[in-house]
Amino acid sequence: MPKDQDILAAVHRLVAEEQELRDKLQHREIDKTEEHRRLREIEVQLDQCWDLLRQRRAKREVGDDPREARVRPGDQVEGYLN
Repeated sequence: MPKDQDILAAVHRLVAEEQELRDKLQHREIDKTEEHRRLREIEVQLDQCWDLLRQRRAKREVGDDPREARVRPGDQVEGYLN
């Protein structure tokens, strides 16, 4: 089970990949369709990471084991309203 630092590291990698995709599009190394497809995947993964961190923090606050938090399916975390 990943620790908070591992999850945050994944967030940083995904954000860096997002920026790289935007740069590639700007330099015409990829087309808009490919950029949108991959950006959508990254968005879901980022939402899953943030959801997992929220679960871990909530469990910690109530005295539960944060290692019991699980990655939820993308369609579930994407359905949340901020």
